[in-house]
Amino acid sequence: MSGVETIRHRRDGHSVLEHRIAVPLDHAEPAGERIGLFAREIVRDGGEDRPYLLYLQGGPGGRADRPARLTGWIDRALQDYRVVLMDQRGTGLSTPADALTVTARGDAAAQAAYLAHFRADAIVDDAELLREALAGDAWSLLGQSFGGFVITRYLSVAPGSVREALVTGGLPGLTASAEDVYRRTYAATARRNRQYFARYTGDEKNLRLLARHLADTEEHLPTGERLSPRRLRQIGIRLGADLGFDALHHVLEDPFVQVSGTRRVSRAFLADAGAILSHATNPLYAVLHEAIYAQGSATRWAAHRLREEHDGFAEDADPADTSSPYYLTGEHVYPWQLREDPALAPLADAADLLAAKDDFPALYDAQALAAQGPPVAAAVYVDDMFVPFDLSAATAETLHDARPWVSNDYAHDGIRTDGARILDKLITLARR
Repeated sequence: MSGVETIRHRRDGHSVLEHRIAVPLDHAEPAGERIGLFAREIVRDGGEDRPYLLYLQGGPGGRADRPARLTGWIDRALQDYRVVLMDQRGTGLSTPADALTVTARGDAAAQAAYLAHFRADAIVDDAELLREALAGDAWSLLGQSFGGFVITRYLSVAPGSVREALVTGGLPGLTASAEDVYRRTYAATARRNRQYFARYTGDEKNLRLLARHLADTEEHLPTGERLSPRRLRQIGIRLGADLGFDALHHVLEDPFVQVSGTRRVSRAFLADAGAILSHATNPLYAVLHEAIYAQGSATRWAAHRLREEHDGFAEDADPADTSSPYYLTGEHVYPWQLREDPALAPLADAADLLAAKDDFPALYDAQALAAQGPPVAAAVYVDDMFVPFDLSAATAETLHDARPWVSNDYAHDGIRTDGARILDKLITLARR
């Protein structure tokens, strides 16, 4: 395979091939700067002649899965495919993009110019170079969440490279602005808050007590920064997961200790909250989160601007006022967050410039998506807190050969809790 460096090893009846390839930072300038791309390929014994399946994980800014055991969706996939787990540019063992490496590019303008090359369009161009080096022929795609956004871009520009596309919780609105998305996700997050507090009635009281305490008392996360009331509310991102209610309850059920007669927040709570809140391992998630929706107009920190439109989300809401809802936030990213998280603070000025950037190109081509393309089997979740159902349904109507499976059996991350069943259903749909 020309241009690819590969290391091979064995694992429990599988061959594992670790591939590294150089790709252009800017695919419009192929002779310019290059960055590294890493992908791990897993082949079950006897499956050497099976077709390739590229898995595109959620995010943005998350590295590919590192499965401790080959179970769940990956076990089902290996029955039919050679599975490729690609670290999307800037993540994992691909050339990293984080506070250390990005700030080395220069001032905030230089950093923003660099980070502008880390959206779905560049990820697809990287994948095409990897496909040409590994598979040659068309391959199959599986995308979870943001991975489905990447697949939709892929089908807009290179449908002939795709045998079939499988999407879980990730059909984007083709022309939806960041405002369109966040108005819907605030409404969905409010609904999940109400469901959560109805299940665990004591947790709303604990949340309000915590917010009042944190306004008056300095408590610090393990990463060193003060835990503010507004940052506390961001643990609500867990509400969008299949097992999120129970996991969050185990964080909020007993947050206080008494120290010499004074109420303090327990170290255990701060450790649990810090693990949810820190972006040390995935800084691109926060820095690029709104940019994934930018198509010809600036996002201008849409989630921050719109939160006051929705009851229960006002940044200065009084947790002591029990006549009004006091909600946890969801997948929303805020400009102050970039300055409160030490892993993000060095990138805050660059993130502001990205939020003001009004010339990001369009990611999706509705006409191309409608005109041709492979079968697209997509799990569309009615209760998805992060990817609005109505926008996904409209995209399914547009796609040339969409085969949606509409379900309310799962939240956004169903592939992690029941992956083998979900993937089996989608494979069957794609081949019917």
